[in-house]
Amino acid sequence: MNKIIQVDEKVPIPMLLPLSLQHTFAMFGASVLVPLVFQIDPGIVLLMNGIGTLLLILITKGKVPAYLGSSFAFLGPTQIILGKYGFPYALGGFVAVGILGCFIAYIVKKYGVDWLDIVLPPAAMGAVVALIGLQLASATVQGGAIGANIMTETSTTPDKIVFFITLCTAAFGSVLFRKFFATIPILIAIIAGYLASLYFHMVDFTPVLEAKLFALPQFQFPKFALEPILTMLPVTLVIMSENISHQVVTGNIIGRDIIRDPGLDKTIFADNFSTMISGLVGSVPTTTYGENIGVMAVTGVYSTQVIGGAAIVSISMAFIGPFAALIRTIPGNVIGGVTFILYGMIGASGLRLLVDENVDFSKSSNLMLTSIILVTGLSGVSVGFAGIELSGMVLASVVAVLLSTLFHIFRQLGIMDSDK
Repeated sequence: MNKIIQVDEKVPIPMLLPLSLQHTFAMFGASVLVPLVFQIDPGIVLLMNGIGTLLLILITKGKVPAYLGSSFAFLGPTQIILGKYGFPYALGGFVAVGILGCFIAYIVKKYGVDWLDIVLPPAAMGAVVALIGLQLASATVQGGAIGANIMTETSTTPDKIVFFITLCTAAFGSVLFRKFFATIPILIAIIAGYLASLYFHMVDFTPVLEAKLFALPQFQFPKFALEPILTMLPVTLVIMSENISHQVVTGNIIGRDIIRDPGLDKTIFADNFSTMISGLVGSVPTTTYGENIGVMAVTGVYSTQVIGGAAIVSISMAFIGPFAALIRTIPGNVIGGVTFILYGMIGASGLRLLVDENVDFSKSSNLMLTSIILVTGLSGVSVGFAGIELSGMVLASVVAVLLSTLFHIFRQLGIMDSDK
């Protein structure tokens, strides 16, 4: 069994850079994908992701090993705003959501977290956590920035070979590697996959050669209007559910109750404060990243020093042109081979939560909660209202809160006897 490096432990300097790079590579594909969808400079996003992560470590007093990357929850409403108003007004919506989230953090601090058992009891929370990884499972083999091109019409034999080399190195390395190598199986898998992709001539170094040595991120500033803000605000419920779920998963992995120490209010505040300042300078909202949670689960290295190192690497990439360009040459087949495992680890963490909390599925309420939430998130069903479309984990999170609250009300009224 690999030696566990806990949250407050320091790692030897020679290990710090490779461990930090491992986290950087894990988050890079997904985090850069969001600005590419919005057609903005990835450099400003890498800069603010790094700054946001360092702020989270500071605000939580180094007790929460979480990386803040680009949030996918905002994609739907942002696309709507882009079509009507333009990106500066989407930035205004990001700022508004961040401010509202900071206010919610104050409410959580004042009233505690006991309400969690009402709106997200273990039967619901476990299902939501599992969905964080499971709903992204297909993306790992469908091509693009975070997936391998092995299930599309354009996939080739080299595509599949690179994917399986990466996947097998990560899977077998996590159980066979010893000593220092046991802490970086994901990084080694990425290197192995990258070397294989070089052999098959999948990498184009032209962007690296053409990149400027020093580059300034492109800043933009928000504009505010009522309709874009109202379009964006419903995402608050989603990111709250996502934040809570990620903290539960992280707490389970590191063996500490971070919901109460340092406190859910601090993680919610840090996440939303990062989103607010990102919107003020032209970046996208942030969220704690499941990919990095998966890396910790595989390696047993939970040190916030390593997460801070990854944040510094991200900030550096925003200014060092060739470095950022080199990272961007990593093919999706390599990233997909890694995320194939990492997303599965997150899904398994949700199942572990159900077991650890001794969820009794002989009770109809628990069975219905878990079943409906999982099917809602994985079935592809979507619900639209007020120009906003909810689907996947976003819709499942809303259903989880509403259904859990209704079941609690039924119990209080004495009209539900299914828990007997």
